[in-house]
Amino acid sequence: MSDQPALSRLDLNLLVALDALLTERSVTKAAERLHLSQPALSASLGRLRLHFNDQLLARRGNSYELTALAMRLADHTSTALEAARRVFDSQADWVPEESTREFSIYGSDYGFATVGAAASALAAERAPGVRFRYMLHTPTIIDDVDVRLRSVDALIIPHGFLTGLPYLDLWRDHWLIIASDSNEQARAGLTMEQLASSHWVFTYQSRTAFTSASRQLQQLGIEPHVDAVVESFLSLPLFVAGTDRLGLIQSGLAPVALGAGGICLYEPPFDATPVLNALWWHPVHDRDPEHAWMRELLAEAAQGVHTFNAQKTDIDSVPASDTSRAPKNVSAPYLPR
Repeated sequence: MSDQPALSRLDLNLLVALDALLTERSVTKAAERLHLSQPALSASLGRLRLHFNDQLLARRGNSYELTALAMRLADHTSTALEAARRVFDSQADWVPEESTREFSIYGSDYGFATVGAAASALAAERAPGVRFRYMLHTPTIIDDVDVRLRSVDALIIPHGFLTGLPYLDLWRDHWLIIASDSNEQARAGLTMEQLASSHWVFTYQSRTAFTSASRQLQQLGIEPHVDAVVESFLSLPLFVAGTDRLGLIQSGLAPVALGAGGICLYEPPFDATPVLNALWWHPVHDRDPEHAWMRELLAEAAQGVHTFNAQKTDIDSVPASDTSRAPKNVSAPYLPR
């Protein structure tokens, strides 16, 4: 027989209490969050302390701190609680029109502003009770993605960062260079030499967080002078407008970038590797009909994500060595739909 306590002897309500206590680090605040009396939650804390043979919350002056064990339990508890909720929220016959399901998806603001927004709009028409929770990913989440994707529905991220997980290709995009509309050098025609001598704003810059285009610049022998790093594609125009800086942005965000004002978009003077965006999830969700509905919705939404590459009309392709002709300002022929 196993030495582990039988699950049937445990009160799973204690999992809810444990999650609240570890999150709030206060019996009073945890009780308010769960709409329980303080004595009731104190009793639950006593049972949890007895089970784990640990104080969990240790008083330090007028506040409480998590013990070493409690800190280790924090991530496991939220994951286990979300998994338990999914089990008991499951239905034999799922009707999207009647559902109040919330789908949680990690990604960047680029993914949310494109396919995320389109999927949310489709859901509002077909299943008004369904909602999406879009959460920004971090390098820590990507490094621990196998565990993280057990407690959320999916992750939207381009190929090149994950392996060994189910995925669905969504849409292909390409890179544009963003510059201030006052940047005369850019207007005269971008060359590889100008890319090397210019100042830049990067979105993400670490060993595990980067863009394929910025990595490609380095592979081409250019070490950009980076003035600022922002973990947001949507805020990139704010760091470029009115300066001599350059940046790299996906063409799917061209309407947003142009709408910010004070910037122009240009085709890069090198063959930038396209971006293939995909939806990734944990295998535990494979047979979930609700999850399958979400995947189909996102696939349909991706078909409506119009990148600049599909709409541009008369942009010249200028070789990096050809400085006799200036590339046309991408913002001129671009008409957002």
